[in-house]
Amino acid sequence: MSHNIKEIAKLAGVSRSTASRVISGKGYASPEVRERVTAVVERLQYKPNAVARAMVSQRTHNIGVIVFRERPPIVSHPLYGKLIDSILTAAEAKGYSVFLKTDQEMSLRSTDYLLEQRVDGLILISRLRKNVIDYVKKFRIPYLMVNGSTDDPEVIHLVSDDEAGGANAATYLHGLGHRRLMIIAGPQEHRSHNLRLAGFKRGLEEKGDIEKLAVVPSPESTFEQGYRLMAENAEAFAEGGFTALFATNDMLALGAMKLLLERGWSIPGQAAVIGYDNIGLSGMYFPALTSVNVDLDAMGRDSVELLDRLIRGEPDLSKLNEYPSEIVIRQST
Repeated sequence: MSHNIKEIAKLAGVSRSTASRVISGKGYASPEVRERVTAVVERLQYKPNAVARAMVSQRTHNIGVIVFRERPPIVSHPLYGKLIDSILTAAEAKGYSVFLKTDQEMSLRSTDYLLEQRVDGLILISRLRKNVIDYVKKFRIPYLMVNGSTDDPEVIHLVSDDEAGGANAATYLHGLGHRRLMIIAGPQEHRSHNLRLAGFKRGLEEKGDIEKLAVVPSPESTFEQGYRLMAENAEAFAEGGFTALFATNDMLALGAMKLLLERGWSIPGQAAVIGYDNIGLSGMYFPALTSVNVDLDAMGRDSVELLDRLIRGEPDLSKLNEYPSEIVIRQST
């Protein structure tokens, strides 16, 4: 049998507003009154009606998260999985429930679904088309972007400083004495891969004494693709006297490193390898992979904090929230 706040108040001998204050935890009530109301709530196993709460507060305390990614894995991806974990933890701490959707078609269907759930706000992850942003704007719902960029100056977005991270990787390898370097560059239509490559090349150009640089384009950013491309270029790597390999994410780097190890290369003795993202697998591999860290925990946590502030109507929030990219040095270099 369902019960309502009016019945709780009557049985506890208090007004409806007092019962409401006790149940919501907002406002004053004496210890004696709180004890009476709590006893009735526990006896009746009363659960506040979420729809009724939303009608009063105009909020559902639900937020929507959409990951835009064309190819699996998505939730199990070592980068997106960690980011989502951070968002879920931060949302729970603030009293939000989370609707999570993935969108491989870069369409509006996932957005429509979450809007139908009357979420208080949206976190949009990764690469998405401008039509999604334009569509969300029509509904005047708070939203922000994580790990993606836009030319719209009004959109709040949280990103890693990928260009600086790429430049730091180049400077680090140069400092180790490497002058012949190969790059496996992930899909350049992706903001992160594009900026990491640009930063790495800029970092080398600033040194001015590089003997050889080769860029191997990759249409995907997977372990299998890194392995395959290294197999196709292993002969050129050896004949060109390359001593270092940079990949624009860890999965490409780990795949390439596996191929080199199978072919008898000593790492880092004959070739240093550095990746990007600092996923968990990087430290588990042998030799452990040196990688440029992306602070996914902070990005996930801050995305919930900023969205909550947007929902509460706080003005003048920073539109660009950029996170530094530091190198985690391990055995591969």
